[in-house]
Amino acid sequence: MKTPLTIGILSDTHGFIHEEIVGIMNNCDLAIHAGDIVDASTLEQLTPKQQLIAIQGNNDAHLTQLKTVEKITLPGGIIMVDHGHTHGHKSPSHDSLRQTYPEARIIIYGHTHKQLVEQHTTPWIVNPGAAGQTRTHGGSKCLVLTVQSEQNWQIETHIFN
Repeated sequence: MKTPLTIGILSDTHGFIHEEIVGIMNNCDLAIHAGDIVDASTLEQLTPKQQLIAIQGNNDAHLTQLKTVEKITLPGGIIMVDHGHTHGHKSPSHDSLRQTYPEARIIIYGHTHKQLVEQHTTPWIVNPGAAGQTRTHGGSKCLVLTVQSEQNWQIETHIFN
């Protein structure tokens, strides 16, 4: 594993990724998209050299219950990427997420627009927020996870208007 390893994390784009976020993602070793996208061409803004975990969002007014989950195993921990419909759209139960993925170091919860970093218990629960300026949900948001070593993981938050 390259050290440090940087992982850009973004959620709902709705057809637009803020240009500052594109820049951040392109400087990361890995990009994870954990929320809604309007079409695959949106993701082409990210560089093809990166491994991209893209959980296809539900684009028909969220009528279908999506249960897509990705598991990423890194030295020092497992990251679970949950689209968001599995545990409730707007107000997930963090206890239910932790019970579902007890082996995870971090659970990335997509498909909600609020940015959240809850690191005080294990597994961590993180939600990057919307990467595009969507409807009335404020600025574009993303997270950058840096894995310095097996024991040292840090998360930075980014918000752009």
